[in-house]
Amino acid sequence: MVQNLVLEVLMANLMVSQSARVTEICLGIIGNLACHEAPMKHIVSANGLISTIVDQLFSDDTQCLAEACRLLTLGLQGSECCTWAEAVQSEHILCRLIWIAENTLNPQLLEKSLGLVLAILESQKEASCTFIPSLMKLGIPSLLINLLDFEMSRLTEERVPESKKLLQLVCDLIKLPDKAEVASSCVTVAVLIANIMSDMPNLASEMSQDLPFLQGLLEVFPLASDDVEARCALWSIIARLLVRVKENDMSLSSLHQYVLVLARKSEIIEDDLINRQLDNSCEETKDLTSSCSKSNTRSTALKRIVSILNQWTASKDSLGGGGVAGEHSADELNVGRLLDCCRKHIDFTE
Repeated sequence: MVQNLVLEVLMANLMVSQSARVTEICLGIIGNLACHEAPMKHIVSANGLISTIVDQLFSDDTQCLAEACRLLTLGLQGSECCTWAEAVQSEHILCRLIWIAENTLNPQLLEKSLGLVLAILESQKEASCTFIPSLMKLGIPSLLINLLDFEMSRLTEERVPESKKLLQLVCDLIKLPDKAEVASSCVTVAVLIANIMSDMPNLASEMSQDLPFLQGLLEVFPLASDDVEARCALWSIIARLLVRVKENDMSLSSLHQYVLVLARKSEIIEDDLINRQLDNSCEETKDLTSSCSKSNTRSTALKRIVSILNQWTASKDSLGGGGVAGEHSADELNVGRLLDCCRKHIDFTE
């Protein structure tokens, strides 16, 4: 097809066609050719073709825009990415792309335009360095946060306030009861939250009272079973939260709520500690300071869990198992087993 001057024919149609459907078809054919290395080289070498494709970003037709974004994404992801990057690096083109992503109501075009944005951000170093300053200037962080806000509003069926928007959005993601479809996002978000809390330690006091958030964090452990850094981030968050819990000053009813969360997720905690022991055997050859820091964070969280469970047991026993304690008795088998497991792991690490 390429040898039969098909690219020249397609480019001519793109330049003169008055039909949006013809333009869409031409872009689609070029996009299909761009999936293969040899035709891609011909596309890049065809004089004026790439600039003609870029011009299609200024079309008013949704399907043409979607095909143009798909084609440009393929170009930026291929071996000839630098040539494609040069074609779209001007500020007015990037501004148009961001405008499309912010304003389209078409799901397919939203997907394709965001795919192009990600391709720009993830393109090879030589190309991405060209884009990032311009994209930051044009407000790409705001765009991404607003899009995350939109997607989370669809999941939770409510809008979140402007203040602390990003943190609230990612915390809402952690608290979703069904994490199967967003498993990888939850793992990534755990690391993000750990970094935010490291920079803003005062957040932990307020967040420590959010029991669904604590429960959600524990539920992420199985999703991060193969990601040591993400699991370290989870323990770091949990340690920061539980350090703020004042179990000695709580009513038995309030204390029981924390105990219930920990007891119901005791198997998850125990499984992760077992995995940690296996990880430790592999970390002996790694940086000692880094390993010790991770271990200390985990040990801090475990000591706080032990303290909370001990306070629950002592307070309940002081009432003879009746009254409030009788009404709010946690699963004693899980509490006892979790206490033993945490104590053994603390002794093992120390």
